[in-house]
Amino acid sequence: MEMIPKVLQAVAGQGHLVYIYFHDGTVRLYDASPLLEKGGVFAPLRDDAIFRERLTVLNDTVAWDLDGNRDPAACIDLEPCELYESCLLNTSDAADDLKRVYLGGRRIIKKKNWGGGGG
Repeated sequence: MEMIPKVLQAVAGQGHLVYIYFHDGTVRLYDASPLLEKGGVFAPLRDDAIFRERLTVLNDTVAWDLDGNRDPAACIDLEPCELYESCLLNTSDAADDLKRVYLGGRRIIKKKNWGGGGG
């Protein structure tokens, strides 16, 4: 039986990059730029605020909750098997360079500076 990958977390990176955390512990990097160039249903994601703020995980895959009501029928979602197989494997901590980590739903956690010094 072939594994169906499950997305646990999606974090927006620089530009239109998305770090995707899968249930097997891998982190993969997805560049959504080619998708946004197609327009159509993906056109709203060209707005940087929508791309970052509406990014979530629904039905075990990367999705953008455009209406903010977590209705899978009103979301833009991506096929998890395609993401798992086609995305670059990221071997570093994907969120190290980010000040905030998005955990899906509506929670945002600000990362603490553990490096000493006042900041």
